[in-house]
Amino acid sequence: MTEFRSAAASPYMEFAKLRSGAAYNLATSGVMGYSLKDLPVRLEDLEINGPTVYGYAPLQERLAKKCGVSPDCVVASTGTSMSNHLAMAATFEPGDEILVEEPTYELLLSAARYLGAKIRRFPRRFEDGFKVDPEQVERRMTSRTRLIVLTNMHNPSGALIDTETLGKIGDIARTAGARVLVDEVYLEAIFENRPPSAFHLGNHFIVTSSLTKAYGLSGLRCGWILAEPDLARRIWRLNDLFAATPAHPAELLSVIALDHLDKIAVQAKGLIAANRRQADAFLASRRDLECFRPSQGTVVFPKLRRGVVDEFCELLRMKYDTSVVPGRFFEMPQHFRVGIGGEQEMTREGLSRLGNALDEFGAHASSS
Repeated sequence: MTEFRSAAASPYMEFAKLRSGAAYNLATSGVMGYSLKDLPVRLEDLEINGPTVYGYAPLQERLAKKCGVSPDCVVASTGTSMSNHLAMAATFEPGDEILVEEPTYELLLSAARYLGAKIRRFPRRFEDGFKVDPEQVERRMTSRTRLIVLTNMHNPSGALIDTETLGKIGDIARTAGARVLVDEVYLEAIFENRPPSAFHLGNHFIVTSSLTKAYGLSGLRCGWILAEPDLARRIWRLNDLFAATPAHPAELLSVIALDHLDKIAVQAKGLIAANRRQADAFLASRRDLECFRPSQGTVVFPKLRRGVVDEFCELLRMKYDTSVVPGRFFEMPQHFRVGIGGEQEMTREGLSRLGNALDEFGAHASSS
């Protein structure tokens, strides 16, 4: 374990930070950054230090109201990734078994391995629109399973798990004495039409989310965990080993953002809707791609019919100054993920360049 932990890292995050940059960035999965100048904040509203112990009370109250839960069920955290790490660390011990969807977001697997989990998998198949089959989940459960891990909407495909399916998975987990962790950060991008959080399906559910993807507020690192009160208290104490005390200016700005989230959401919703129309038209025009097309959310995950995706992504970035995420970071190397939350003109031009790169790559593949 010590040897593994000394080498622990996230290949996806290294890619995202060092190799995804391009003039036309379709690799980013969230909405473009919301500007500080658009928040009604004054310098006198901010302080460097504040009364944060286990949660900053005004932020706890607003997160609880937003999620429709009691404040003692909310653990404020530094983004969704730290929320996932804390939730997993609090619910299983090294050597315990957990059940994780396949494909999934690389960082979920890397964090679980770092924490010493024995990982089993259940499929979300491209051919089935990345649906979750509760029977497949039940078939892979054992008496040693402590946690089931899902993303909803699915990262990378954007597929939505309906409430009935989540309820069935919850029943399977409860019968086995396990919990269900649902990363709902992309669910925020359904805005006022989003279904109820899985947390409301029972105390054996744990939910993570943040303001990072749907609202363009990534820099605030405003994330949260929803858990039954005893588990929430355990997570707060566990977080003392990691973040301890958050940056108070970020807490104050998060409170202001939450107070004006409806306005922020209007801008984000309009941007995603316009970009989705462009992405749908683009995908409909491409015979060299296959794609499950979600009706909502900030990503699509097409499959390249011919050729090596990593080679295509390199051509796209180096010659066309456009980036997408290779599918190997999501266990599906013949796919790539495209983000549709960027500035509208940038997204339009990025999709155009993506098409030009596909044409060139296909012509080369046909002649070789």
